[in-house]
Amino acid sequence: MDFIVDKLETKIELFEAYDLKTLERQIADQIEINKALLLDVFSVQHQVTFNPNANKLLYSAVVHFKAKPMKL
Repeated sequence: MDFIVDKLETKIELFEAYDLKTLERQIADQIEINKALLLDVFSVQHQVTFNPNANKLLYSAVVHFKAKPMKL
């Protein structure tokens, strides 16, 4: 059996929540998880839309993680 390990260079994750505090907590938790994969936050994009079905604001974010630069 072969075991191949490739380095993860980039990762994009999507988050959504009905309140900003929950969204921030989701992102912070994922940042901690991705630190173990040696990934840092590269960029964050966010927006707010109104969900008429739930009659609430829906907060969403896209977080782009990139590999930490190697120090020589």
